[in-house]
Amino acid sequence: MNENGAASAPSFLTPPQEYALTITVAVVTANAYYIHPIIGEVADSFGVSDARIGIVPALNQLALAIGILLLLPLGDRYSNKALCIAFVTAQSVFMLGMALADGFVAFTIASTLLGFVTIAPYLIPAFASKRVAPERLGQVTALLTAGVIFGILVARVGAGVVAEHFGWRSVYWCAFALMAGVTLLLPLTMRTEGVGASRKVPQVGYGALILSVFTLARQHRDMLYSAIIQGLNFGAFIATWLGLALHLTGERLGYGVDMVGYLAGISAISIFATPRLGRWADAVGPRRARLATAMAQAVGIALFYPMGWNVWTVIVPLFIVNAVGPTIDVTGRMTFLSLEPDIRTRLTTTYIVGMFTGGALGSILGTTVYDAAGWLGTCALLMVFSLTVVALSWWAQHQWNSANA
Repeated sequence: MNENGAASAPSFLTPPQEYALTITVAVVTANAYYIHPIIGEVADSFGVSDARIGIVPALNQLALAIGILLLLPLGDRYSNKALCIAFVTAQSVFMLGMALADGFVAFTIASTLLGFVTIAPYLIPAFASKRVAPERLGQVTALLTAGVIFGILVARVGAGVVAEHFGWRSVYWCAFALMAGVTLLLPLTMRTEGVGASRKVPQVGYGALILSVFTLARQHRDMLYSAIIQGLNFGAFIATWLGLALHLTGERLGYGVDMVGYLAGISAISIFATPRLGRWADAVGPRRARLATAMAQAVGIALFYPMGWNVWTVIVPLFIVNAVGPTIDVTGRMTFLSLEPDIRTRLTTTYIVGMFTGGALGSILGTTVYDAAGWLGTCALLMVFSLTVVALSWWAQHQWNSANA
């Protein structure tokens, strides 16, 4: 409150803060993706099949969805800074558990608990959206999304190379060291929320707060479309890399896990393309931009089967998919992060639950379909995901245009 008793507006983030938050998002996001290039090596280490090892990323994604549902709404009630510090600390503990796990069950439990507390990457965009000018929402959302992409990129490239030379457990020791560093620096990275930040929710109890997530979801059907679209998009993303890792390291092609990591380096194109596409989406509108990028991604996915039998030719579809795919997420978030600040975290809850439910589906299907039908089955699965994303993106735009005609 100012001296006249009026609520003072929270100050905007500075560019250094925006980049610091982006780095934070990158480090804490990476944890779920270290396993992708080394999944075959982890399976061999624990003596489990390709189909069974898919349980690890699937439960991680499902636990993340449950954690988002039960924990993320607290961001509309309590300090985002305090919540992020608590959850990042818990992530560090469970990452240590994965590094020390002496059996498949212990490793799976630690990974699942890690997923449950991976909340910080989804608190931060809602936090930032309240502290940027409306005309920069797409740009800053894209910057934070680029942080997610960078985290995934480092996880995949680093995990493949480190595991090839030092074994897969070294990957998780490195991850623990990164998490410990982020935990110590986070109080300096996140600004305490402005004294004037609106707080309409604290009066309700926890149960009512969770129930309000479902009420808001029913009231904002456009956000539900965005959640379903991103769920399918993310499911395709997970299935792509799990299937590709098993395909490249299988008997027919025989590449090492380091090659999977090197190919993951193609994701770097997203770091440069996504912020630019975010500014384009600011200009043309998120729904129109989403449909265009979904169609471009479908073209890339269609090339996976004919070009997926050589490590050099598979670069082409990977380049296309990684250049445009993340923008589907950016534009989906833009459809609701421009709404009232007091409901953004709870709307984000529904969106992220949908996203990681799709990720869990992609984790199970990505390994199971490959185990049953090989690369052809994986590519067919990806086309089903992609074409459904295109169809739903067109429908969401049509519904929006009709409602606002």
